[in-house]
Amino acid sequence: MRDATYYVATSLDGRIAAPDGDWSAFPVEGDHMATIVGEYTDTLPGHVQSALGLTADCSMFDTVLMGWSTYTPALDVGIDSPYPHLRQVVASSRDRTVPDDVELTADPLGRLRELKQEDGTGIWVAGGGTLAGAVIDEIDHLVLKINPVVLGAGIPVLGSTTYAARDFRRTRLRSFESGVVIAEYSRAGG
Repeated sequence: MRDATYYVATSLDGRIAAPDGDWSAFPVEGDHMATIVGEYTDTLPGHVQSALGLTADCSMFDTVLMGWSTYTPALDVGIDSPYPHLRQVVASSRDRTVPDDVELTADPLGRLRELKQEDGTGIWVAGGGTLAGAVIDEIDHLVLKINPVVLGAGIPVLGSTTYAARDFRRTRLRSFESGVVIAEYSRAGG
């Protein structure tokens, strides 16, 4: 059985984006970027890897599960397969048209449970917050890139879904001069 990791950027007040989905307040320059690019290469979109001269080896993740709102920004700029190096699964409650290398699911929790039973490396739960809240029972690890900004309003890191409390234990904490903190957690008892 493989693990699912919710790897996401967040503000100090627990928002993954502004109310309109904009995340441009998060710093994309600074000493934290070497860790993101070096360790989390699998999470970089294909066009970003190409621009940086990188190639993901899928050693950390070979599958990405994302919500429709997370997938849409790529579509808006003409990219219908943002993570061509990964198996891409997009959750949507509506029937939509996606390319052949992108899978659509109306049951993200059930699909994540199935994916975890398959062989492979990890599964990256990319967001958004509503999706993460809906699949919280199957998330084994949290990797939060905590940015030194307060958004005040926006999309909560685990959406507005109601769920029972879950215990996670901190496994690693890294602070950077940029003010970004990468905090890693694993499900307690797991």
